[in-house]
Amino acid sequence: MNERAPTKKRDWSWRSRAARGLVYQAVALLLIASGVWFLAHNTQQNMQVRGIQSGFDFLGQAAGFDIGETMVPYDPSESYGKALWVGVLNTLRVAVIGIVLTTLLGVLVGVGRFSRNALVRGLCYGYVELFRNVPILLQLLMWYLFFVEVLPPPQEAWNAADLFFLSKGGFAFPLPVWATGHGAMLLGALAGIGVGWWWRRRAQQQFELTGQDQNRWAVPVAAFFVLALVGWAVGGAPTAWSLPEQQAFMVDGGASATPEFLAVLVGLVMYTAAFVAEVVRGGIQSVSRGQTEAASALGLSRAHQMRLVVLPQALRVIIPPLTNQYLNLTKNSSLAVAIGYPDVVSIANTTLNQSGRAVECIAIIMLVYLTTSLATSLLMNWYNKRVAIKER
Repeated sequence: MNERAPTKKRDWSWRSRAARGLVYQAVALLLIASGVWFLAHNTQQNMQVRGIQSGFDFLGQAAGFDIGETMVPYDPSESYGKALWVGVLNTLRVAVIGIVLTTLLGVLVGVGRFSRNALVRGLCYGYVELFRNVPILLQLLMWYLFFVEVLPPPQEAWNAADLFFLSKGGFAFPLPVWATGHGAMLLGALAGIGVGWWWRRRAQQQFELTGQDQNRWAVPVAAFFVLALVGWAVGGAPTAWSLPEQQAFMVDGGASATPEFLAVLVGLVMYTAAFVAEVVRGGIQSVSRGQTEAASALGLSRAHQMRLVVLPQALRVIIPPLTNQYLNLTKNSSLAVAIGYPDVVSIANTTLNQSGRAVECIAIIMLVYLTTSLATSLLMNWYNKRVAIKER
């Protein structure tokens, strides 16, 4: 009969390193909390002495100013809180779309640095050196001037197939008229993503057991489109579209992106992708040459070597600095105030000027960027653990 090992009692004496560590941490937290309380209390007293109002009650007051670009319905008679929420959504729109586009462009340029074609290598090298050595603010101003000065006026907009229009008024494109079928289509697409994830896990397990690699993209892509199509059909198969039309003085209809949004998005993507490309290049170079030589001996093409051998091993080097670039892109979006894009910083500045609540508005800005940065870090740390190479 097996005897249970005696439980080890924790030593709470001062001689215990663990006990002393807990005491030091408690004292440090107490000192930090005391410092924060002192600063907050001192600030509040000074504001009261000078007759400056404080508190977040102003968020319920009517804003009284318009916002040129919104993702949700907004009226100037609505509250400051609603106006700040519109700014947060505008910031998130730039950050999310920018991260996706930056990843695609940065990976392509980083892999292109290893191309056997001298022209491709030279173009990728030139792109990196040009865009990472010019300050981001100057690039935003450059793109903004391009969109509002170089492009033709709306009545002479560049167009492609009479569906896409680009001019000083922005970029106009077709937009489906929302219906129930589109919601069903999104649900079907999500189900397709789940099926694709299951298939890729099954293919990986099969590869580890038998050594036979299956196509891991055909079934997930097919499941995504087929189930999305099924959802669209079940929801009534809506086909109505809002199409942009060239008018005498403007492009009307469809959806559009303003010059300010385009300038911010393109500027951030082009700038950050240059750094991402260097991160990818460094990660690829960290993989020993013997790995590619072994892959070549097995008869793998260069594309398969990169996809199956090099990049999976390079990810453990790429992801930590890549996370930093995602955070930089999100925080650099605050420079959009320089070209008039209504992000959270721009709207908070307007709110500050009208309400006089400087401390509160700055605290809101800090909270927004702190929350988005921590969420990005948590997601990337989770992904880093998922792709880490498991060693004994």
